[in-house]
Amino acid sequence: MVLIGCACCAGQAVAQTTVTLNGGQKPIPSENESIVDKTLVAWVSPADLTQQGGSCLTMESAKGVFDAIVLGELKEKVWMAGSDYYKRTRREQDGAPEESVAADRFIQLAISYKGREITIYRNGEQLTRYTATVDPVRFGNETLVLFGKRHRGAKDGVSFKGRISDARIYDSALDGAALRKLKPGVAGELPLWAWWPFCTTGTFERMGRFRASRLIGNAKVADGALTLMDEGDTFLVSLADSTLSIEEEGGATTVPASPWNGRGDVPDTVLATTRRLREKLLADPYRPLYHFCVPEGNGKPGDPNGCFWHNGRYHLMYLYARAHSGFCWGHVSSADLLHWRHHPDALRVGPNDSGVFSGGGFVDDDGTAYLTYWMLWGAKGLGIAKSLDSRFDRWEKFAENPVIKSTRWGWTLAKDADGNEVKYASADPSNIWKKNGKYYMVAGNLPLLNDNGRAADSPEAMKGDCVYLFESADLKSWVYKHPFYQRRTDETRASGWTDPDEDNMCPSFLPLPRSADGGALSDKHLLVSISHNRGCQYYIGRYADDRFYPESHGRMTWEDNTYFAPECLMDGQGRQIIWAWLIDNLENDHITYGWSGVYGLPRSLWLADDGTLGIAPVEELKRLRRNHKAVESLRLAEETGQPFAGLPGDDCEIQLTFDPENAPRFVLSVLASDDGSEKTVIHYDAETGHLVLDGSQGGTASSGMITPHALVERAPFRLRPGETLTLRVYVDRSVIEVFANDRQAICRRSYPRKEGRNIRLGAKGESAVCARLDMWEIAPTNPF
Repeated sequence: MVLIGCACCAGQAVAQTTVTLNGGQKPIPSENESIVDKTLVAWVSPADLTQQGGSCLTMESAKGVFDAIVLGELKEKVWMAGSDYYKRTRREQDGAPEESVAADRFIQLAISYKGREITIYRNGEQLTRYTATVDPVRFGNETLVLFGKRHRGAKDGVSFKGRISDARIYDSALDGAALRKLKPGVAGELPLWAWWPFCTTGTFERMGRFRASRLIGNAKVADGALTLMDEGDTFLVSLADSTLSIEEEGGATTVPASPWNGRGDVPDTVLATTRRLREKLLADPYRPLYHFCVPEGNGKPGDPNGCFWHNGRYHLMYLYARAHSGFCWGHVSSADLLHWRHHPDALRVGPNDSGVFSGGGFVDDDGTAYLTYWMLWGAKGLGIAKSLDSRFDRWEKFAENPVIKSTRWGWTLAKDADGNEVKYASADPSNIWKKNGKYYMVAGNLPLLNDNGRAADSPEAMKGDCVYLFESADLKSWVYKHPFYQRRTDETRASGWTDPDEDNMCPSFLPLPRSADGGALSDKHLLVSISHNRGCQYYIGRYADDRFYPESHGRMTWEDNTYFAPECLMDGQGRQIIWAWLIDNLENDHITYGWSGVYGLPRSLWLADDGTLGIAPVEELKRLRRNHKAVESLRLAEETGQPFAGLPGDDCEIQLTFDPENAPRFVLSVLASDDGSEKTVIHYDAETGHLVLDGSQGGTASSGMITPHALVERAPFRLRPGETLTLRVYVDRSVIEVFANDRQAICRRSYPRKEGRNIRLGAKGESAVCARLDMWEIAPTNPF
């Protein structure tokens, strides 16, 4: 569909309005006034229709949440409702109406928000209407308004280029009939929330709501319009001058959330608030002491990424949403897997992307490290960055990025050597590995599956989990090879492998050692990944002829997807070590508590003697043990359990050894309240063959989880004939992690509310004997 341009007030005399300050309509707002339903309206004349990602009107909160009228960000010439991380944006834009207005013509663009219903209008005619998947944003007196950049933290230098004659905001959702009655420079009959009639009164906001403004770059008001013609040109308005300072970072103009830009003398207020934040984090009853945490801010998504070992140090990247910027990779390193040093961010928003998603790490023979990542947003592809110094503090993205191009978001439509159409994934790259002088990596398939494999009649090759193999001789030019492995088909799914609705993302592909301590490698490889609906899973198999042949499949989360986004490395001992993000977060935790994002303990993975996967916490964790308590031949008389004093019940390791002949059923309760009404229960169910972590009484149900998660997790596990059960249980504030006989593990979070963090051990149904019980306090490793 092609849109037709229309004349507005360009080059014409504009009728004078009789509206006085505040338009005679609404008083200056009270301190607690806010707006939810709304309509954004702007009369605009784009300078060109090839521009991508600028906004002609944005509302943004102090925390970086925004709604905006954006041109061409995901598809050229298409208007869309811009929002933080596309939460209220329709990403699918194939077939969307395309703009065709001439550069000297004005059109009216409007977006109305009524609850979750969002409608985009052009000259009062509906372009699209859809229902967002999240609730609308509430904007209050902290609101900023921008013209040019789509939000104040956008680091890609992109801004709307053109002219704006009038812009306004209504605190209700207008329909097409009401919009068609509006004229630029004239208030009209409807109450206005904010109004900038550039064609009559310049930058003055006529409702008196926004009392500070700043023109950035070459932005100016000329010939009856706000004129934005160069990249970065922005007009910013606010309630106070303190939010209007800018800085230059990486060549892009940004507007920081704080008056201090990180340069020069450090103000006392910054020192004071930084210390207060640390004190708040230290007092947080749910912030772990020895599980790695994102230091502060929004760790959602918080995937571990790009990990590698080199020269005695472990390097780990973590995905987070940098305030007023985009998705970035934080970077920490450690000599002992316990205590982590923070580095400058490894990857930030750059000149060719507006953020980064997941990827892997690799160290070449010369000691240069490389990071693979998914470039955001739009049809970009996969990028690579390389290290520039021996401490890995400085990184440089390849000028050749994307080294693997997408033609759709996250996948590629291309032609093979015979001219036949081929589709392959180009999202979430794995680690790179090297074989016979060539480099290889695989890419995840969720976008490809979503677009081509969800329908019942989709081609079988497009259904279910798969990753796609690429080869390179120089790390810069990559060639697509083929799907890396063949998943099991519908007829064999009963054996416990994957379903057609499961994807394969965040992949890691590495050889398996023969023991938890590393050493010699086995003849098997491990492909570990997530499906978004089922969480972390893995294949063990053979790697030959540039293909992977899975021989067994397993999971690391079962009732839901809590254990998520795995990342693996091989260290100097030959160990394969894995981290994963625990996604059972509290709602808005980064706002309420100032941080979000926790990883499971580093686990050692190896090929057990029976061909299954060995799983154990890394040996280094034993160094943190303090204040040892031990009991042998402990008789357990009742299910309520015997209490144990003398240890902090929310910061400990518990090791239990049971002989199933003497202990047919036990119940270990942790994080138990003093009155016994709250507790998280761990037990082995021999009848069903499950290791069980039951949080249904742990306070989690009432703690406002960000997404619904199963309160009872069950991992398949059976003792072998004559085998004793040994459990290692780690409790760390809100994290509970359980390891069974070096071949199964569960990790969940729990949020108790009542007083008491007690440990109780009892029997269920009849008396039993615990052969040995060891308990230790665990020394904290997180700095705060």
